[in-house]
Formats: sequence, C-alpha cells, structure tokens
Amino acid sequence: MRKGINSNDNSQYKIIAVDDETGILDSLKVFLNKSGYSFVGISDPMEAIERVEVEHFDLMLLDFIMTPFHGDQVVEAIRKFNKDLYILLLTGHKDLAPPLETIRRLDIQGYCEKSDKFDQLLLLVESGVKAISQMNLIRKINSELKDTYDKLEKAYMESIETLRFTVEAKDTYTRGHSDRVSEYSVLLGNKINLSEADINTLKIGGLFHDIGKIGVPDSILLKDTKLTDNEYSEIKNHPAIGAHILCNATIFQDVIPIVKHHHERYDGNGYPSKLKGENIPYLARIAAIADAFDAMTSKRTYRASLSLDIVKSEIEKCKGTQFDPNLADVFLDILSNEYEKIEAIRKKYNPE
Repeated sequence: MRKGINSNDNSQYKIIAVDDETGILDSLKVFLNKSGYSFVGISDPMEAIERVEVEHFDLMLLDFIMTPFHGDQVVEAIRKFNKDLYILLLTGHKDLAPPLETIRRLDIQGYCEKSDKFDQLLLLVESGVKAISQMNLIRKINSELKDTYDKLEKAYMESIETLRFTVEAKDTYTRGHSDRVSEYSVLLGNKINLSEADINTLKIGGLFHDIGKIGVPDSILLKDTKLTDNEYSEIKNHPAIGAHILCNATIFQDVIPIVKHHHERYDGNGYPSKLKGENIPYLARIAAIADAFDAMTSKRTYRASLSLDIVKSEIEKCKGTQFDPNLADVFLDILSNEYEKIEAIRKKYNPE
C-alpha cells in the first residue's frame, strides 16, 4: 500500500473491474482489497452492464480488448443510463489503446497499459477517487440546497474555491497563478470587446482552470526534478479531471470548455482532445495565452522567470502553432502598449 493512503477511507468506494481474463481479476482483487477498496470483478461484459444498471459503483476498470465485444462497446451501453461512472480502460499494449475520439465521445477518464506491477494503475485510481469525492460533495450540496438557487450558487462557488485553495496551498507555483490567469484573460477579453457574459465566464474559468490538479498525486505535482513520461501523462489528465469535477454544477457549464481545453494547441497537438484551430472553444484559446504567459513570467524550481522580450518572442514564434494567431497579436499589442496593466495584475498577485 502506497504511503499516505488510508485504506479505511478507501472502503467507501466501490470499484468494478471487467476483464475476460479471470487471472487479471484475481490480481486486481488482491491489489485493490489490500488498498482498502470495495471490489467486484466480472468476466462477462454483458453481466457487468446489467450489474452497473442496478447497483452503484464509483469507478470501473475495463479491459479494452474482450470477447464477445470490446470495452468501448461496454461504455457505449453504460453511458445510455449512467453518465457519472468514472471509467478507466485497461489495454494489453499501448498500440491497442482506444482512439482518442472514442475516449472523448464516451467520456472515458483515462486508460492504462496492463503490467505485472500496478503502481501506475493505483495512481490513476487514487486520482479518480479524489475527483469522485469532490463530485459527491458537489452533488450533496446540490441536493441539500436545490430549492434555493442563490444559496446553491454561493455554496458551489465556496466549495470549488476551497478546492482551488487546496491546490494552491500545496503547490508554490500555483499560488496566485489562477488569479493572474483570470485577470490576464479578462484583460484580453476586454481588449477584443467581448460581451459582459463572456468576460464573466473568462474570469471564473481562469480562476478554476487548474482545479483538476486536485486529482494529481502530490508526489507528481510537487516533484522538483524532471517528470517521467508516465508522470507527465498524469499531469496531462488535470483538464479532463477538472471538467469532470465541475460537470454536475449548472453554474459552471459555461466555464467547463475553458477548464477542459486550455491546453489545446492551435495546430492540434495539445491535450486532452487534440482539438485544432477554430474547433478549440474561443474562450479556451484566450485562457491558453494567459496561462502560457503567466507560466513564462513566473519563477519555477528549474528556471528563473523569463524576461518580457523573451516572452514576446516566444508568443510571436508560437502564433498559429500553440496560439490562435489573431489573439496572440492582440495580446502582444497589450504587452507592447499597455504593459502597466499587466504590471498592476502581477503586483496585486505577487508570485514571489
């Protein structure tokens, strides 16, 4: 059992695993029971679908290649009656991973290559449980305050703010980062004359764009050396985790595209959905520039903050690849002619 994991707390979470290899199910049972989780293993995909329809499970571990039908078909059937189940696909080999479009369409939270060691899988399960915990908290508040919208809105905002501060409290870099991204986004939005509603969405989206980092293990989030490929993959899950956390709150529906897609790239090489160009939500394209600018101008454990000239050069170089070229030009204009506004924001939320 990994250090810091409380098996007593884990016992409240029910995990169902579906794999046509009983040996895999037996190994998962031993491993997850040892970590304190309530576990059910099923080898028949149809039986698993029927079980999920009548019984509550928090998380599903699902083999991708099975008989008589594959894991994506199982998810397709389940999503017709259950939109909330947190699903992780298991693949026998990375070359057999499900297509990205399938993962996006079926709202699959992630996948993991099968291995004799379950450390990577446990990291994904832990991340999933954190996200599920926060979703349950939001759902509970929703149930308790459903008759009073004003109170509900306030409660949601306070709950997610608490999560945001939790992330910031454990990550020195993140402290003030979300506030600055929010204000830089609003600055750019005002420059291009967005509506008041869009400006408000940008403001809230900037504040909560990294909320999914609550689901990233501390050992990865706080690591001060180079990340491994697997660890970087974990970090790249935070936009999808954040969107999943916020999905049950009506007041956050407009900001979810910002949360989920602020790491997409204009050339289609970003994550989590590899959206390209105009397919990336417009407000997410704005937040992406603000996020990258703050990252470049903030001191990190592995480098000092970059100078304004270098930052402007990087933004210019990345027009049309990482950034929307038109929005990048507007932001460069702000940096050249209205930098006092940027300085005022940085002074308000001092990163040092």
